Amino acid sequence: MTTQFMQSGMKILNRSQIYLVDRATLEKQQISSLELMERAAWALLDWFRSRITDTDRPITLFCGTGNNGGDGLALARLLKNEKYTNIRVIVVRVSDRFTPETEENLQRLSTVGIKPHFLDRNSTLPSFSPREIVVDAIFGIGLNRPPVSWIAAIIRYLNALEVYRIALDVPSGLFVEGLPKDSDSIIQADMVLSLGGPKLALYLPQFAQNCKAVEVLDIGWASEVLAELDTDYYFMNQSFAKALYRQRTRFSHKGTFGHVLIIGGSYGKIGAPMLSARAGLYAGAGLVSAWIPACGYTAFQSGLPEIMVETSQSSDYIGEFPEFNSRFTCVIGMGMGLHKETQVAFIRWLEAQKKPVVLDADALNLLSYHPQAWKSIPEGSVLTPHPGELERLLGSWQDDYEKLALAREFSERHRCVLIIKGASSIIIHQGKGY
Repeated sequence: MTTQFMQSGMKILNRSQIYLVDRATLEKQQISSLELMERAAWALLDWFRSRITDTDRPITLFCGTGNNGGDGLALARLLKNEKYTNIRVIVVRVSDRFTPETEENLQRLSTVGIKPHFLDRNSTLPSFSPREIVVDAIFGIGLNRPPVSWIAAIIRYLNALEVYRIALDVPSGLFVEGLPKDSDSIIQADMVLSLGGPKLALYLPQFAQNCKAVEVLDIGWASEVLAELDTDYYFMNQSFAKALYRQRTRFSHKGTFGHVLIIGGSYGKIGAPMLSARAGLYAGAGLVSAWIPACGYTAFQSGLPEIMVETSQSSDYIGEFPEFNSRFTCVIGMGMGLHKETQVAFIRWLEAQKKPVVLDADALNLLSYHPQAWKSIPEGSVLTPHPGELERLLGSWQDDYEKLALAREFSERHRCVLIIKGASSIIIHQGKGY
């Protein structure tokens, strides 16, 4: 992945923006759309060369009549040239007309000795071996309505096979924008190879079975055009996150790395604040302290002797909270419980806060019971709900797109950062998503 791509390719574009960047790339780099398709095919070939080293493994490519099908046809030709010996191409007649680029790549198959098989509504579906790789290139980002019944039947057939399914750009049947009406008519891809940049739908929990894994492939989009686009969502991977790290100076020490105060725990739930305290050290905090009920003191001091521990007067729950918080970054709520005294003391503690805090777990649950306390949350505070806690904060939603809209409105209204925990955690801040 090029440096240019890492700097400019993190924006999650909508469909019209993707088309805009494609067109601008052709213009600024003075290439044809056929050449851009070939560039995408080479990026796909590079992925296959690095991941699929068994060149005798059977690979069947299902290609539509649009440009996503053209990507698949070009890939088939390159794979054959690369000495992948067992390549089969099946063209799904989505339309009677091919795009010019797809038509050209269909003709080019003859140069490597591949004779495609054509499927229409009356065709018999082929059989597959368990070792087979099925490449889905039927529909791309342009799909905005459900597949017709006979193509939907092909998708359901492919999903029922015991094969490894790879989708090019997006799984066929999945909309880049909007919600498909029939979730059974979307390819269930074991791997999605997203071309050019990430697409929002690929990272939403609602489509987890359709996008089991995702990799973004660089196809050389014009970076200057990407830099000018404003988007609502950004994709952060490990390389991007590493660039945010602050370099520590030679004479820095634990006193310059911050002091985290973990507040939480109740009888039987001391493990949660212990895990959080350990995470604070692992993340690089210079000092970590804990405020817990007395019942957790022995466990903390024996399990994490490097943590400084203070206890509330109550044994089984936190009945009062520390008042010396100004020098700490406070993280509160893990395993804290919902005892009545805890609730009263928590609201009082929150009202006294002047700097941002991190609210997790039972701190969020308590807030859902006491909505009047929202006004006391310091601006810039970080809330970290899992899906159940998020629903208690936002109310129910119909789909993940509505969930994101509700989360963005919530973040703006309460002037907070919202981290929705999950396989692809979502960070919402000032109307933007990461």
